[in-house]
Amino acid sequence: MSSFRHGLCGCFDDCGVALITYFCPCYAFGKNAEAVGDSCCLCGCAYLFCPIILGCIMRGKLREKQDIPGGCCSDLLTHFFCHMCALCQEGQEVKHITLNTQAMERE
Repeated sequence: MSSFRHGLCGCFDDCGVALITYFCPCYAFGKNAEAVGDSCCLCGCAYLFCPIILGCIMRGKLREKQDIPGGCCSDLLTHFFCHMCALCQEGQEVKHITLNTQAMERE
């Protein structure tokens, strides 16, 4: 089992991800959803109506995909109290997954 590669308060470890997350969170959420196999556009639009619940669900899917420990309750509390930081942390995790996948495809 592993954990998220960036801490919850490490929002600006990757400034690009942080800026996209803070200024266009629906796009960031859609890209995160796409990484776990959901529709980017559909999830990005749905995010506008209930971001906390959808954030909790998406965090669970990302944790499951990456074998990161945690539970639904901790995901809900994380998104309720630190929503933008959680979204940014997830975006950084997705970026890491994407870069690793691309590197493996080139080999």
